[in-house]
Amino acid sequence: MNLKIIIADDHAIFRKGLKQLIMEEFVNAQITEVSTAEEAIKLIRQQPFDLVISDITMPGRSGVDLLKQICEEFPLLPVLILSMHPEEQYAIRALKAGAWGYITKNAASDELVNAIRKIKSSKKYISPTIADLLTDNLFLNNNQLLHQLLSDRELEVFKLIASGKNASTISEILSLSVNTISTYRSRILEKMKLHSNAELTRYALENNLI
Repeated sequence: MNLKIIIADDHAIFRKGLKQLIMEEFVNAQITEVSTAEEAIKLIRQQPFDLVISDITMPGRSGVDLLKQICEEFPLLPVLILSMHPEEQYAIRALKAGAWGYITKNAASDELVNAIRKIKSSKKYISPTIADLLTDNLFLNNNQLLHQLLSDRELEVFKLIASGKNASTISEILSLSVNTISTYRSRILEKMKLHSNAELTRYALENNLI
C-alpha cells in the first residue's frame, strides 16, 4: 500500500528537501505539499491520507491549530510535528494536543525516517529528549513556569514580542489584526504578572525561549 502524506510548511525549499528525503526511503509514497493549515485541512476533507507532517509556525492558523482540528475531525489520522522550535518549547504541548511525534528541523534524517516508520506501525514516536521532558513534566506540574500558563497562540505572540517584533509585524506574520495582537499582549502580561515588553524579553532569554 502506498503511503499518502501531506507536508504542511510555508517554506517551499524545505518542503522539497523533505519530500526528497522521504521518497528515498519510501519510494512509493505519494506526497502532497501545502503552505498553510487551511490548505491542509481542505485537502484532508477531500481525500484520505495516512500521515500529516506539519510545521508549527505558518501564516494564519498555526500547526497546533491544525493538529487540534485534525484530532477533532479525523482522530485516526496521525500528525507528526516537524518544527524549528526546540522540544522543550512545544513538544509537550503538541503531544498533549494529540500529535503522534515531535521532531526538530535540525534533527538527523534518520530520526525522521524512524518516526515515520514508527507511526506507520500505529505507534507514537517519542525521542529520548522528549521522554526526559515528559518525565520532568510529571514532577514539575505543581511548579509550573509562567509561560506554561499561556495558550498556544499566546505563547506564539509572546515569543514574537520578546524577539523584538512590533504589533504591526506580528499581525502580518500571524494574519491577525493589530487590535487582536494588542489584546493577546495584555493577556500575556496579566497571566505572567509582567509589565512591559522588556520584561517579556528578559524572561524569554532567561528561560531559553528565544
